[in-house]
Amino acid sequence: MTNQENLISNDSSSKNQPDKPDLKNSLTSLHAFVLLTAVAIWGTNFVVMKNTVDVIPPLMLAALRFFFTFLPAAFFIKRPQVALSNLCGYGLSIGVLQFGFLYIAVNGHITPGLASLVVQSQAIFTIAISAYLNKESVRRYQIIALVMAILGLTVIGAHTDTSTTLLGLGLTLVAAMGWTCGNLLSKKAVGVDILSYVVWSALFSFPALLALSLCFEGINSFVDTIQNLNWQTWTGVLWQSWASTIFCFAIWGWLLARYTTATVSPFALLIPIFGMAASSIFLGEPLPLWKCVAALMVICAMLLNTFGPRLLFLWKKNHHKLFT
Repeated sequence: MTNQENLISNDSSSKNQPDKPDLKNSLTSLHAFVLLTAVAIWGTNFVVMKNTVDVIPPLMLAALRFFFTFLPAAFFIKRPQVALSNLCGYGLSIGVLQFGFLYIAVNGHITPGLASLVVQSQAIFTIAISAYLNKESVRRYQIIALVMAILGLTVIGAHTDTSTTLLGLGLTLVAAMGWTCGNLLSKKAVGVDILSYVVWSALFSFPALLALSLCFEGINSFVDTIQNLNWQTWTGVLWQSWASTIFCFAIWGWLLARYTTATVSPFALLIPIFGMAASSIFLGEPLPLWKCVAALMVICAMLLNTFGPRLLFLWKKNHHKLFT
């Protein structure tokens, strides 16, 4: 399950009360287009991420992203009714672990297209860790999905080169683990407003990332970079803060007020497809057969994880009909 899906599930729990209007199961053409736009922004943002990290040191870029995610939005959006410890944990998990490590990885250690794919392994990590911590039983389809995802990552690991290294793969997996931690924390934020949760968690992301940037990248690098940024790079920073974060999560929340989680959340599976396609088109990232096979394995694993219960129900229903 993606981080978006976890937040959506939590948000929708407060929207399915008896006194609320029934949620729809079928998107209108306009709403489907808006949702695809949000997913396309999330996927193609990996290209923007690569272009900006070529100019701005990775930890500094992550700090700027979350600074502008928090401000000026915090002046207009109320703080969510959730424990500060939960908000802080989410901010550090998503800000430092996920995007801090992801930006370092994309900075010459892994191609953006593969990064958009590998980081989706968080869905499998979330299942495994949640099952361990909560003593939840793991279904057979989830085990199959886990094996498929591992095989896909193994294919990627077997084809490392100068553009995609084992270090880059490892850093991206750490980013996926950060996303997983965020998923587990957001599960506890029942009924939270998605956009508010994301904006106010950035209050904890920015200071930590700024401190790490000054410590490892240096204050001189920070000052020199700020002084020499052009409008194109600032546009890339603000695109990640306002378009990829605020706008897209606002769209998620708005649609979840009208449609069921099962109708909206599967669109998140398109993120790595947009990511790999955009990286190939705009950055010239090659798509050899092995990369397509790895992508197919990981995406099929996510599909199985998302639709497993429904497929299992249909199989049992059809199986019962055959013998009655």
